[in-house]
Amino acid sequence: MSKLSELDYLGLPPSKRKLYDIGQFFVRLPGNILDFLKKIPLGIWKGLCAVGRFFAGIGKIFADGDWKTKLSFIIMGFGQFFRRQVGRGIIFLIMEAAFIAFMSLFGVGYLAGLRNLGEQATVKTLNAYGLEVVTYKDNSLKILLYGVLTIFIIIGFIWTWYINIKQNYTAQKLIEKGVRPKAFKDDIKSLADEQYYKTLLAVPLLGITIFTIIPIFFMILIAFTNYDYSHLPPDKLFGWVGWDNFQTVLATDASGNSKFSYTFREILIWTMIWALVATFSNYFLGMFVAICINRKGIKFKKVFRTILVMTIAVPQFVSLLLVSKMFANEGIVNGILKEQLHWISESIGFWTTQDMARIMVLVVNLWVGIPYLMLIATGVLMNIPADLYESAKIDGASGIKQFTKITLPYMLFVTGPYLLTSFTANINNFNVIYLLTGGAPKTMAYEGGAGGTDLLITWLYSLTITNNDYKIAAVIGILVFVVVAVISLIVYNVSPAMKNEEDFQ
Repeated sequence: MSKLSELDYLGLPPSKRKLYDIGQFFVRLPGNILDFLKKIPLGIWKGLCAVGRFFAGIGKIFADGDWKTKLSFIIMGFGQFFRRQVGRGIIFLIMEAAFIAFMSLFGVGYLAGLRNLGEQATVKTLNAYGLEVVTYKDNSLKILLYGVLTIFIIIGFIWTWYINIKQNYTAQKLIEKGVRPKAFKDDIKSLADEQYYKTLLAVPLLGITIFTIIPIFFMILIAFTNYDYSHLPPDKLFGWVGWDNFQTVLATDASGNSKFSYTFREILIWTMIWALVATFSNYFLGMFVAICINRKGIKFKKVFRTILVMTIAVPQFVSLLLVSKMFANEGIVNGILKEQLHWISESIGFWTTQDMARIMVLVVNLWVGIPYLMLIATGVLMNIPADLYESAKIDGASGIKQFTKITLPYMLFVTGPYLLTSFTANINNFNVIYLLTGGAPKTMAYEGGAGGTDLLITWLYSLTITNNDYKIAAVIGILVFVVVAVISLIVYNVSPAMKNEEDFQ
């Protein structure tokens, strides 16, 4: 694809301009990847330089520091006690004592256990009555979890230790200049005043670390083990297997493990089709409904909006379970078609035929998703300047031209980020698939209990809850993240909200 001049590019219709942007993105993609690979050594070098500067800074503090500062390298908070910062000193000293106690009692053992994730799971002995007694010893899951927590605690302690020596050095320099360092009460007041942002962010950052970052790190490590139903703690141990699980899921040979790779590819294709169709069908049909309701001359607008909003008010899981029962083989719909209308002699397999089930979940998702898009589109349509449409009518623009030149560009600009997040959400749309079909119909061609309507997220659920195959589930979780991240970056970089922000100021 040849590159157009800026004048030729601006002369293209919006639809062709968008296709041109997407095409240029893929044309530049090999070069961008090559540039990225070239930057890796430079990035590594910059990282090593940053680490070097960090240790050089520590060395400078130790070289220029007085005896109080130097002693604080070993006893945290020592310098603060002699510089009238007793509160800080107590906090640092308590943190050091707690860290030493934790590492002595638990941390060292957990770190040592990460080497092989346990030696022996259980010991069986006979009691005085001749009955077998099972004693549980090593638990691989706990060793891995507590080992990960220990690593993060060590990282947190190192950062705290660095803050301790840096504050000591700063206080030393202030005293040398004749300036008295802040007292502990001044620190408390500061946290409620000029450093209040730190107070507000402390709890969210701690929550993100505990409930997001640590579980992600834990899941990544699980992907490199053989944690499954055959190695299920506490009765059995699991261990490290390297890249074997990734080879199982991504294999392309004719080995026995290739069934997993076939299942992954088929479900990935269906997941992408589902996400694209579910996202854009809801988007454009919801926009169409909003445009119809907001047209001049339409009566009972509030009634129509209220009816659509009522579908949102009903809990989604109730609606989906009801629809699932209605279209079952012995449900209301088949009953009416067979027994009352006599249109069919056998029940239609709405959920038992793969193609039919996939069409059904897409149609039902329209019913669930259109009301949300209608409300969002209504808000955007009401804020488009009316004089733009008046000018377009004067110039003789048809309704289609007005839509493609005014309505759609504004909608894409305002709702572009929502469209991206909706696509991402549909890739991980667990509720609709699980509550309607449970992944059915099941097929022998798929591995891991996967079914014809399963998405990657529902297959992952089956692997963990039903099959206890945590190692493959962890690999799939990582691959889902990679797929979503790559698609999100591509879409975001070609979206109007990113490229044409100045046009809508």
